[in-house]
Amino acid sequence: MILGPGDRAPDFSLSDQFGRFLHLAEAAERGPVILAFLPYAFSPVCGDEIRALQEVQDDADAAGDELTVIAVSADSKYTLAAWGAERGVTLALGSDFWPHGKVARAYGVFDEVHGVAERGVFVITSGGTIVSGRQVARTQTRDFAIEARIAAATD
Repeated sequence: MILGPGDRAPDFSLSDQFGRFLHLAEAAERGPVILAFLPYAFSPVCGDEIRALQEVQDDADAAGDELTVIAVSADSKYTLAAWGAERGVTLALGSDFWPHGKVARAYGVFDEVHGVAERGVFVITSGGTIVSGRQVARTQTRDFAIEARIAAATD
């Protein structure tokens, strides 16, 4: 079952697309976090979503907000590095490759049959509490304006 408001956000440490370690607790210390799970790098819907997430991060940076956007996929860090470079993405892309889908499972958004993360998205406070969580169908493109508004009102 997907985690929701009031739940403690499971901490994690993943490799990002550059091979650096990405820690949720460290990101949350700076301010709210939007954590978005994506099923497949290089797929059309994920391509639209990664652009939208980058815009959310760019808008927050331009406004001086301490928001961190993290996108997580079960793809390898090498796949994420190639995808990020192709898309011009600078936000953190976390590889939930091994143990396969461990972080997505912890948040209740892993599809065991297909071995991918579902389209779950969470807003997490600097204290590590989930204030918003939702999941949509794998074929649906999310509008992250909702999460951006919630994150701006958080902390």
